[in-house]
Parts: sequence; structure tokens; C-alpha cells
Amino acid sequence: MYALVDCNNFYASCERVFNPKLRHVPIVVLSNNDGCVIARSNEAKALGVPMGAPAFEYRDLFLEKGIQVFSSNYALYGDMSNRVATILKKYSPEVEVYSIDECFLRLKGFEKYDLTAYSLKIRKDILKCTLIPTCVGIAPTKALAKVANRIAKKFSQLNGVHCIDTEEKRIKALKWLDIEDVWGIGRQFSRKLKSRGVHKAIHFTQLSDNYVRKEFSVVGLRLKKELEGISVLELEEITNKKNIAITRSFDKTYTEKEYLEERISTFAATCAEKLRNQKSTCRIVTVFILTNRFQTEKEQYYKSINVTIPFDTNSNIEISKYAKRGLDIIFKEGYSYKKAGVIVSGIAPEDEKQFNLFEDEPVHHRKIMTVMDKLNFKYGHKMIKIGSQALDQTWKMRQDLLSPNYTTKWNEILEIR
Repeated sequence: MYALVDCNNFYASCERVFNPKLRHVPIVVLSNNDGCVIARSNEAKALGVPMGAPAFEYRDLFLEKGIQVFSSNYALYGDMSNRVATILKKYSPEVEVYSIDECFLRLKGFEKYDLTAYSLKIRKDILKCTLIPTCVGIAPTKALAKVANRIAKKFSQLNGVHCIDTEEKRIKALKWLDIEDVWGIGRQFSRKLKSRGVHKAIHFTQLSDNYVRKEFSVVGLRLKKELEGISVLELEEITNKKNIAITRSFDKTYTEKEYLEERISTFAATCAEKLRNQKSTCRIVTVFILTNRFQTEKEQYYKSINVTIPFDTNSNIEISKYAKRGLDIIFKEGYSYKKAGVIVSGIAPEDEKQFNLFEDEPVHHRKIMTVMDKLNFKYGHKMIKIGSQALDQTWKMRQDLLSPNYTTKWNEILEIR
């Protein structure tokens, strides 16, 4: 059996942990640069705030309805997520952190346990230790555990836990679940399925295997088997990323190439740091820039380019250098740029680096990066930078409504008087 533990309205719940006045008050959390709504409490949902709502368009509604608005506090949310995951490891030796607010547990060897009572204990422990409310869905497969979790959230009489442990419960759950709400189906696939009369999850399981594989690939067929109660999706182990991306929207539009060069260099340096953290190197750097698509009165421009590095590297210096070369090629004067990003790929283990006979990074770069990482760890993040970054400035997202980092900064720890 599998259990899916999902934190309810996670970002909003994190804001409430250290500010009890927010309980039962409508809350929304905004995206980078305070752009759009990316999380809502149940109270905010009831007031009609949609997901993705542009903050500037709903500012009057926020004031009128007393909706509390917060910038994304990723340090706080990440730390609270780690605390929840740590608690879950007491209840099963096999835990997959699926997302910042969801974890799968494999309950192998729990045949003699009352899994509903066990899940209620998990919920109680998480609430006691973190004040984060959760729901738990239990089922023979990961996809059905997702379904069970959705049911646990929907029906309050279940006390946040639902277990699909019989064929009757499985059929009943799939008859209830809309096809667009099935894990992994998505909007595009659901439209295609509805055109064939597939409106509920149960209808999807009644399609032939050949049709599902032809139209939705082997991934769709695996999902069908999972909904039929046949477990084919294992818990995923933590592996090194196959690509690393750092992308940001700017606080405003910029036309100066110098600003974009600094941003691209900083993004590239951050990618390099992440490569070193997972002991990897890369061979390809992708750079992209784009204008603000919401400024329809202005001419739009989007361009990306892949730049191949002739050797494997995780050096801030080299990756930034090749990223800036890419920017030189795609940059065009006269446009107002709103977003840019750097993606590194062609990732390989650091200890399996392929050397180039004719061209390679300077041998001292690895020592320089090691010293830089140690100094930044000791004296503060970004204390040491490369010359192409702005040495006298620390660029930040617009976070005008940011709550304190209660759990990760000593000077912002909660005070009790």
C-alpha cells in the first residue's frame, strides 16, 4: 500500500503557524516579484480569488474583503517542508518527497496495521510538531493514493484520511473523480478524452490498452494500470538533476544590455554552484531573454540559444563566460526585457569528467571554486562573486509583503513577550 500525505493550503498554512491571528482569515500568496496568486486559503477561494489572478487586478478586492496578501517566503516554506518530511520518516523507511507539500510513503509490511488509524496518528503528529494541517490518502497504487487524498480533502467527515482498500471503494472513487482531476491527465489530454465521452476516471480505465498506449504513450498506459489497482510506479529515489535552470522575471522592464549581462552572469554562477553541490559538470548552456507579453502595445521579442562548452565544467567563470556569449548573439537593441534565464544541461558526474585534448578549463579553476564556496558558506551567501557580477549590489525580487524567516534567520526568530 501507498500513502500520500499532502499539506493543506501549504503556503498559507506556513504563514499561519507563526501568526495565529491569520487563522480563519483569507490569505493569498503571490509569485515572484509579487505578480500573481499562486496559493490561496480556503477562505480566499470562497471569496472568488482564482489561481493565477494578477495581483494588481485584484488589489481592490483584497482590500474590500480583508484578504491578507504575502510575498512568497521560500526559505520558510522549504524549511517547514523539510520538517514535515523528517516526521514522516519515522512512520515508514521508504519516503518519496514528491513536491514541497506532498510525500509518498510505501507501507510495505503493514498488513496487520489499521492503516486509517495509523494515518490519523501521522496527521496528529505533524499537526502537533509543525501546526501544518494535512490529509492522507491510502491505496494499493500511487495514482489511487492521489485519488484517495483528494477524497479525504473533499469530505470533512473523513477526518482527513481515506483508504481505498477494497474493489468497491476503488470503483466508487473512480466514478466520482472527474477526468481532468486525474493525476497526470492535464488539460489537453482531458479535452481529448472528453471528446470520446470520457468524463470520469472510471471511463478512462474502460478504454482499451492499445488505444491508451497509442494516444497517450506508455505513460498513459501506466496511469491506466495504476487506476485499475495494478502498481507500476515505484517510489522515486533522489537523483541528480538532468538540467538546472535559473530564471527570473525582473521587477520592471530593462533595455540596457549591461543589466542583462549581469543577470545572465549571476544566473550562470548560481547554476554552477548547484552543479558543484551535486558533484556534477555540464556541457551545454542555454540562454533566453523575453519581453513583457502583457505590454501588448509594445513589440514583442523572445529568443533562446544553446551554447556548447568544449569541455565539462562547473566553474562559475567558464559557465558565465559562455552564457554571456549566448546573450551577445541573441540580444537586440530597442526592446524592453522583462525576463531572462540560464539552463545548464549535458550534465555528468564530476568524477567522470571527459577531458578535451586541445581545450580545457584552467587547472586552477577547481581550487578557486572550492575556496569561493568555503568563503561564501562561512561569511554569507554571495559574499564572493566573479567580476562580471555586480559586486556592489544584491539584486532581489520585489517582495514587498514578505513575512519574517522565522525558522532560518536568528534576527527574525519569533519573540514572545
